[in-house]
Amino acid sequence: MSDPAPVEAAHASPKKRLLVVDDALIMRAIIKDIAIKAGWEIAGEAGSGAECVARYRELRPDLVTLDIVMPEMDGVEALRQLRREDPAARVVMVTAIDQRAKLSECIQLGALDFVVKPFDKQRLTSMLVQYGS
Repeated sequence: MSDPAPVEAAHASPKKRLLVVDDALIMRAIIKDIAIKAGWEIAGEAGSGAECVARYRELRPDLVTLDIVMPEMDGVEALRQLRREDPAARVVMVTAIDQRAKLSECIQLGALDFVVKPFDKQRLTSMLVQYGS
């Protein structure tokens, strides 16, 4: 008699994969922790816009959390490049309170949503649950 576990595993839905992009290591750690608790797999992380674009090409995650203010290439330009290369790219912007003006540009470029730092963990969790289903 065969073991039923492989059959059950074959029917289990795979975890959604997240790319976490922020130049602050502590912010990446916080977002990763919340995402894992919300049932996401961390596909990778990046500390700049340029690294984000390269990691996205490599990993093709289901969702990206993308900080706006970063070195080398900011989040707005990274979003622009991601959406140009993959119009189906799903991105949630992460921003400080004083960067709200850039959010309208990000939404016009195709960002799904945004969260303001310091963010409410429940808001980020709710967003991840919503976009993970």
